[in-house]
Amino acid sequence: MRHLRFLRYMDEVARTRSIRGAAAKLNVTPSALNRRIMDMEDELGVKLLERRPRGVALTAAGEVFVNYIREQLNDAERMRSQLEDMKGLRRGTVRIACSQALAHDFLPEQIAAFRQRHPLMSFDVNVADHENAIALLVNYDVDLILVFRPPFIARLRPLMTLPQRVVALLPADHPLAARPSVRLADCASYPLALSERTTGGRQMIEERISRSGLRFSVVAQSNSFELLRGLVVHCGFISFQIEVGAQERAMPSGIVVRPVDARDLPRADLVLGQMRGRSLPLAGAQFAEHLTRALRTRAEAQAPVPE
Repeated sequence: MRHLRFLRYMDEVARTRSIRGAAAKLNVTPSALNRRIMDMEDELGVKLLERRPRGVALTAAGEVFVNYIREQLNDAERMRSQLEDMKGLRRGTVRIACSQALAHDFLPEQIAAFRQRHPLMSFDVNVADHENAIALLVNYDVDLILVFRPPFIARLRPLMTLPQRVVALLPADHPLAARPSVRLADCASYPLALSERTTGGRQMIEERISRSGLRFSVVAQSNSFELLRGLVVHCGFISFQIEVGAQERAMPSGIVVRPVDARDLPRADLVLGQMRGRSLPLAGAQFAEHLTRALRTRAEAQAPVPE
């Protein structure tokens, strides 16, 4: 696999946009790395990098070459995991990006269940909003995404979707906690702690506010769902999450979970996906199958019971 070494070198240069920075990470000299790139440019007959006083930028040809590199590295990882599987070791690394709502309970539970059957598997998890998760997928930084309301791109191949309600997190002694569900108009009278505007749930709420003319008292916002839960407990604020990430059994003491009325916020999809046309490494493919079964079980549990 020595021929892959230069491909990784070039990929690192593209990511850091610096020959010197890439060389430091790769433990090679900048001059040697630059020489290898120049040799490749001579062989291809095109310039791959635009060398600037501060760093480098990919040329159009460089962009094409780096996309090729990442496809090759992805295929090599898939082949390596298949060879390990043939040896009976079943090693591999699952690279996945997930919404923060999945990071506290759902995904750790699924990783634990998966590793009971495949104890030699490792995980590289990026917690990201839906737009950044797509960027990680497109740039070959992850093989799978599990995110709420991902933006549409033609290259995304959904493997499983799970409709999700937005739910309110309330202090147990809150006046709205006695209701089976809450209306957003009722929440407008109380202080709110909301996730940052890049999250799918927050965007749904903002869209509803803009249509209805409601005025909310947002006294705190954060990129940490753990902090938001703490603000519910200690400050008495109302917060919101999607239901898969807000199971009441996993909530801190003092928090109750109530669905937001569907007239205010309809269900939207949690999506497990990969890039269309990309073959998953065996580790990723096996975990995708595991997640698909888990999400299907969750969907069946959410389905209404016929009267």
